[in-house]
Amino acid sequence: MAGGAGCLRRAGGGGLADRPVRLVVPFGAGGAADTLARSLANAFPPLAGGQSLVVENRGGAGGTIAGAVVAQAKPDGATLMLADLGANAIARELQPTTPYDPTTAFTPICHLANMPLVLVVPASLPAADLAGFVALARTRRDMPYAHPGIGYAGHLAQEAMNRDLGLRMVPVPYRSGAEVARSILAGETLSTLMTVSTALPFIREGKMRALAVSTRGPVALLPGVPPIAQLLPGFEAVVWNGVVGPASLPPELTQAANRVFNAILAEPAVAEAIRTRQAGEPIGGTPEEFAAFIEAEIARWTPLVRSLGLRVE
Repeated sequence: MAGGAGCLRRAGGGGLADRPVRLVVPFGAGGAADTLARSLANAFPPLAGGQSLVVENRGGAGGTIAGAVVAQAKPDGATLMLADLGANAIARELQPTTPYDPTTAFTPICHLANMPLVLVVPASLPAADLAGFVALARTRRDMPYAHPGIGYAGHLAQEAMNRDLGLRMVPVPYRSGAEVARSILAGETLSTLMTVSTALPFIREGKMRALAVSTRGPVALLPGVPPIAQLLPGFEAVVWNGVVGPASLPPELTQAANRVFNAILAEPAVAEAIRTRQAGEPIGGTPEEFAAFIEAEIARWTPLVRSLGLRVE
């Protein structure tokens, strides 16, 4: 496969020969994105002619610190980014001072995975299902809900759900998914849309109640939990990750990197880790397909960010 992938080297021996590739991650160590990045790094060398993939965590500022590093890097394939919604789609809308335009600063390479969200409430909340939750929220206006930061997928997904259901709820920001979970367990907030991997231990212990998932179909790790789309046809929101490089990355390097990352996703151990540890779905595909996906995410979420007047300073 390494020969088929062509490594990440230019023809003629220039470019990335004898250099590791760094993958800049817009989050700190230990989270879901970092876990995915390190799975990629472990599988990378044998599929890329022996080259190593070095994970570099550059969290902060809604992902724009990492985004700026990659946007300003040379387009030689030596610097790539683990892309996500914040840094690579809605950064400029959330933070007008962002030093790059996410629509032009990157070269999409490969869509890696989508991770579902689950709507959870404290186990003590008198709402057995999504319909009961909606009825309760309509009688108890200004119910607080938690999210791990302005513009994160869970925040935007809950605002979209609230808008479409006509609910008026109060967002309460926290600094991490762990703090969001703590707020639900303590009853400080009464709902959140969080990643399944974060919520699952608490659901299984009976400390949180799962009401609905954010994907259009069911999630294997949460049997019996219906999609929000049953109440809101067409509703879908996921945490997504992919790989991008700087703008003007040469086509031969883009295609070589795409082949390597598709090969990694085809590795049974990697695909299984995404499914079992993160309740996610490996995606893969072409650079053009990933570019179209990002464009659709920008078109979907930018109007919501704008209508809510959201800003990250």
